[in-house]
Amino acid sequence: MRWIQMDDAVFDYVQRHANPSHDPVSEQLAATTQERWEDRAGMNIGPDQGHFLEMLVAITGAELVVEVGTFTGMSALWMARALPEHGRLICFDITDQYLDIATEAWDAGDVTDRIEMVIGPAAERLAEYEFDRPIDLAFVDADKTGYQSYLDLLLPRLSARGVILVDNVLWSGAVVGDDDQSESTVALRAFNDGVAARDDVVAVMLPIGDGVTMIRRR
Repeated sequence: MRWIQMDDAVFDYVQRHANPSHDPVSEQLAATTQERWEDRAGMNIGPDQGHFLEMLVAITGAELVVEVGTFTGMSALWMARALPEHGRLICFDITDQYLDIATEAWDAGDVTDRIEMVIGPAAERLAEYEFDRPIDLAFVDADKTGYQSYLDLLLPRLSARGVILVDNVLWSGAVVGDDDQSESTVALRAFNDGVAARDDVVAVMLPIGDGVTMIRRR
């Protein structure tokens, strides 16, 4: 059955029926991001994805989580809260210009001590980073032209039951057809097609937010 059209009324209904339906820390972070970076606030995940990520970290028992693309720290906030006491979240981002907003939210959520921030080109930093254990879960939400590189760097480092989540794979529907030839859209089409054609992974694309693909090794 085709999924229901997610208009504003349906989306609001979904949010009201999450439990808890209100999250003061993430709501304040969203408001602060909107106030200080209005033109980029849409880069943050919404509460539907936040609940999804938090739930996934919790039910998988992930102890080492990696994030590629942190912005003002919304997805990191949701994931870090679900980590066990000894769990760690390592965030890779090309810039620290949003880090003050992120750390304020992480402090408010009491998760700062679980998060390590690595600044610089993500592909370079991932390649040189020495992880002390396999990655249980990774969330990729960065430059779309880099998605293939990030997948190639993360996949061999996954734990036996590890999973990679890749965001924005539907790109507001622009990936359907060939009309949009912008660099990011073309890169996402190639990435999506490539993942679907691989015989060494299992993948499923979910219509959550702007589309999330879950990938694990076969």
